[in-house]
Amino acid sequence: MRIVNLYRYLSKDKNEYVLSKQLLRSGTSIGANIEESIGGQSEKDFFMKLSIAYKEARETVYWINLLKDTKILTTPEAESLLIDCDELVRIIGKTLSTLRKKNNY
Repeated sequence: MRIVNLYRYLSKDKNEYVLSKQLLRSGTSIGANIEESIGGQSEKDFFMKLSIAYKEARETVYWINLLKDTKILTTPEAESLLIDCDELVRIIGKTLSTLRKKNNY
């Protein structure tokens, strides 16, 4: 929800359309791929969808940092979002690591 709200803010208040679209795409893809992983047909399917969610979370970190570095977002605005993204990256990464060890992926 924070990503969708940020997209609205960036496009309406900052007139930023290109980077905000990229952020919206990657940021909302995280949850969509996690949801798909839960409905996976096998453990390998679960792992693959979760891997995509991990990559999308990393990409979202990139877009937030770019928005911060170009001064479109203030450092405090970006840092709050980066903390959330970092938490997601760590949770998903740990889950993937556990699955790799368990299943020799």
